[in-house]
Amino acid sequence: MLCLLVAALASAAPEHAPWPGGIAVIDVGPAEAPRPIVEFGERRVLVTRVGDRWAAAVGIPLDTPTGEASVRVNTARIVSFEVSDHAYREQHLTVSKSYVTPDEKQLERIGQERKVIDAALTAWRDTPMESVALAAPVEGPRSSSFGLRRFFNDQPRSPHKGMDIAASEGTVINAPGNGIVAATGDYFFNGRTVIIDHGQGFVTMYCHLSDIGVKKGQMVTAGDSIGAVGATGRVTGPHLHFGTYLNGTAVDPALLLP
Repeated sequence: MLCLLVAALASAAPEHAPWPGGIAVIDVGPAEAPRPIVEFGERRVLVTRVGDRWAAAVGIPLDTPTGEASVRVNTARIVSFEVSDHAYREQHLTVSKSYVTPDEKQLERIGQERKVIDAALTAWRDTPMESVALAAPVEGPRSSSFGLRRFFNDQPRSPHKGMDIAASEGTVINAPGNGIVAATGDYFFNGRTVIIDHGQGFVTMYCHLSDIGVKKGQMVTAGDSIGAVGATGRVTGPHLHFGTYLNGTAVDPALLLP
């Protein structure tokens, strides 16, 4: 059943990639019943219809151990799946010292910004989802940088939770799917940023912009301009940091792009 489901999802949802930072595609019942409520840990999970079945797309956190994991369906039924191993590389970068050891005032700013960003990345908007496939927000070489264990000025930091797409400053960024702008801002680490809520906990983030072209609460359609590539925040040069999130978890954008 899983193989058939994954094949059917090819144009509507990501490939079955059940590893940390990946997406588990799980059959959660016949579509003749109402769309079920699926939870992974404490968070709701996106559920979409595929033919005559319901499928859950579960974002798996980068720190998830390998082995058996499970989701709850309608609070009672448990559906298990296996989390497989996946290796990520290391990356060493040199940046301004203030971006590695912020002072007290900067730490206060970072804490306040984190609350805004986290609220946008973990929002739940209950709306039907026909597809979670995305178009590329900008053309350019895509790095395989998601999940990299990063060292800034030789000091270890959290893994990289997005894809870096190389593009020159000022290149227009287009919304890769329909949604509502959940937040915008000029943040310490991320620079000028746009966050789009696509529904059911599916959220995308665009960082280091030179210009923001949308406002919070604005509805966008796939292809709409939302800003321009820049080099703001903690960066070593112009590029787009493109992040994708499911159930409040960063997942590899490569799994959602053509």
